[in-house]
Amino acid sequence: MRVGFSDEDADIQLMIASARDHAEKYCNITLAEQTVEMKCDCWADLARMPVAPLMSVASIAYVDTEGAPQTVDAAVYELRLDGLEPSIVLAYGKRWPVVRTGSRITVTAVAGYEDAPAAVKHAILLYIADAYETRENSQEDDWSAFDALLSNYRRG
Repeated sequence: MRVGFSDEDADIQLMIASARDHAEKYCNITLAEQTVEMKCDCWADLARMPVAPLMSVASIAYVDTEGAPQTVDAAVYELRLDGLEPSIVLAYGKRWPVVRTGSRITVTAVAGYEDAPAAVKHAILLYIADAYETRENSQEDDWSAFDALLSNYRRG
């Protein structure tokens, strides 16, 4: 896609943002590195984190039975940052603290890729080029290059 003038810069920026957003939602992943806050109801919910990929966990906060905010010591848990299925599991010989009934557990983490995979970048470029060339509604193919390039990065 070659554009030799700046008249369409705003449209192209919109296409870039739209392509990234579409790829993230299509794959159910976070592409750009960002700090996220996830809430859950019980420790078992940490077995499959709702956001992927995760790079690190900054803190796990909860409210104890006395109503005081607490932070879980990092020695209590292990991070399993395995690709698209990250989890936080209890470390051997440790116990999760007791959480006040009705309160939520909050995980603050860094999600996304430091550098997105080449196939994901390629899919986004194809999406942008198609959006630039086809500015009106068009019928999508049943299986496109976009789908094929992102198929290994989708979370179910």
